[in-house]
Amino acid sequence: MISRKKKIVLYQPQQVDQSLGLPSSKDMLPLEMLTISAFPLQDGYEVEIIDGSLYSEEEAVKRVLAACEGALLYGTTGILGYMITDGLKVTRAVKGKYPDLPAVIGGWFASVRPDLQLRTGLYECVVLAQGELTFRDVVKAIDAGEPLDGIPGLVLLRDGELVRTEKRAVVGWNEIAPMPWHLIDIEPYKQHQLRGASFRDVLRMPSPRSLGSDRKPYFGITYFSSYGCPEPCTFCCSPIVTDRRWKAMPAQRMHEDLAELHDRWKFDVVRFHDANWGVMEKRVKEFAELKVASGLPYKYNAFLETHSILHYKEDTLDKLAASGLYIAEIGAEAGSDEMMSKIGKPIHGDDNIAAAVEMDKRDICASVTYIIGYPHEEADSMLATIDQCRRLHVAAPQARPTVWPYRPIPGTAMWDQAIDLGYDPPKAIEEWGSIGEYHLEETWPGKIPPHVADARKMYQHYVTLDYGLARGKRGLWEKRAGRRLADGSYKTTAGKLEAKAFSVYNRLEKKLTKRGETARTFIDPGHKTGSGATAASKSRSAMTSATSGSQD
Repeated sequence: MISRKKKIVLYQPQQVDQSLGLPSSKDMLPLEMLTISAFPLQDGYEVEIIDGSLYSEEEAVKRVLAACEGALLYGTTGILGYMITDGLKVTRAVKGKYPDLPAVIGGWFASVRPDLQLRTGLYECVVLAQGELTFRDVVKAIDAGEPLDGIPGLVLLRDGELVRTEKRAVVGWNEIAPMPWHLIDIEPYKQHQLRGASFRDVLRMPSPRSLGSDRKPYFGITYFSSYGCPEPCTFCCSPIVTDRRWKAMPAQRMHEDLAELHDRWKFDVVRFHDANWGVMEKRVKEFAELKVASGLPYKYNAFLETHSILHYKEDTLDKLAASGLYIAEIGAEAGSDEMMSKIGKPIHGDDNIAAAVEMDKRDICASVTYIIGYPHEEADSMLATIDQCRRLHVAAPQARPTVWPYRPIPGTAMWDQAIDLGYDPPKAIEEWGSIGEYHLEETWPGKIPPHVADARKMYQHYVTLDYGLARGKRGLWEKRAGRRLADGSYKTTAGKLEAKAFSVYNRLEKKLTKRGETARTFIDPGHKTGSGATAASKSRSAMTSATSGSQD
């Protein structure tokens, strides 16, 4: 008689609260769960992954509970936002039905706040940082009935106190097993994306122009090819979680893996979820050359830093464009040298504008994100950031720059500064799941002065109008918006009165013409959360497990 394989059940929490009416984009594959599955599969275990984004909350819970019958281990992950809420709900349901089933959690948020996770009493341990090797050891120890205390890379709760085991070194891709892509049934993801209304989905990227329209349905996948980030950004938890280590998959392996996947799935777009895809110019150039030589038609988008773009050779940038890069996601962060120095990035003056222009002239959309309201940031610095964002928009018409309010993130250098300045963070773990939409709502009320908030609001109004998003077309109002952004008069008294006049006109036009909300509403395509959505999500980080990378 053949013995049944011991099962591991892994749950990928929903990234957005779909009960609010907008589904999430189904190109967000459960990469975190896939990568930690590879070694247990090699070791002879059965692994079942349930992706919450494919189901209603009730159906997801039902599927997870059914899968956990007789299982050896349950695991989950999560980042700051709704993933925390959903993962907590599902884990509580699992432990309610199977109280003796061991459960573990990893990911960026668990890595910076293991206390919140462990004090729920739900988990045996928190897997810190890069998780593939650590998770493999945890599986073997639980299977053998051995204690976890000797496994590097964990946080445990012992006698009411947090205990960190020996630190585990970050390893390169030669020590990480290939993704077990066969665990994914790609059809539900593909079918959802090819719906006519998929352009409205939360977290959806725009379609490549080569398809004819940014609303045309396309089939995309997410992928990551590196771990960590060498940048010292003081608002980001990556320096603390990953020790600023950056380990990248060789270009040849990346290309061959994607070529094999494309042959199997025939996707149109790859969304790289590396925290910093472009660290090494040689690697991205080689990848671009291999892709061009292969003739593979898919387009892709990736995170590129301003200083990387400005230091690449012209030939490298040309090859990236020729290879199908159509969106470069750029963290511009601030518009003043003083603030940029506090953040730690080597960006000066109008470097962000120069980088966006380099992308623009190669027909690549620069999705550029700025932040205002950092600890100790003065109003003049915030206004300088908004103004640089405006000037970037004018200089690089294809770019999509936007300004977000700062959100304090635990595990960052700026977190302690924010606490000292009076920031009142969530206390219970349930509360953390409600602050993911930090670019829509301020999570630190009162930090941004009213006149700065008003300037940001007016910029967002006029830039949305200039893109033709408000009415789905470009007419007189849109052209006037472009002129106001070009000369900076968008925030004058006349600009404010014109904004009010447009609001009245637009409501009347909708009523008289019965025009619905037909326009695409993203401004920042890399981090869009949907028209009217208030779901707590996180998108720069969709790849946020303990295994792969983006900032939490």
